Amino acid sequence: MPVPRSFRKVGKTVNPLIVPMARRVPPLAVIHHVGRRSGRSYQTPVMAFPAPEGWVVALFYGDDVQWLRNARGPGGVALTRAGQRHEVSQVRLLDAAAGTPLIPAWARAVVRPARVRAYVLLVATR
Repeated sequence: MPVPRSFRKVGKTVNPLIVPMARRVPPLAVIHHVGRRSGRSYQTPVMAFPAPEGWVVALFYGDDVQWLRNARGPGGVALTRAGQRHEVSQVRLLDAAAGTPLIPAWARAVVRPARVRAYVLLVATR
């Protein structure tokens, strides 16, 4: 896992502060998902980059994050980026070899030191 598990606790504290900005300032975005067990609505800030089918999200914390599990569950997922909400029809896990080329060169320079090993492709509902 690229980022230590202990840092997730910091993220839970900081994420609510980032969400208002993430909705409007690309490449930040907000993933809207519903808890698998709780049924509660959640908002998670991420970095999302446009791709031909939708958006690519780098998984800085690895592929065992709760928002990804929820997004693959029955509650579905949506993404807000640059002030616009987009429904997502499919969530695909990509390895680094498939995901890295889909993000801009400047973003590759950011994710490389973080040793991102997985990405998610959020396919837009057409």
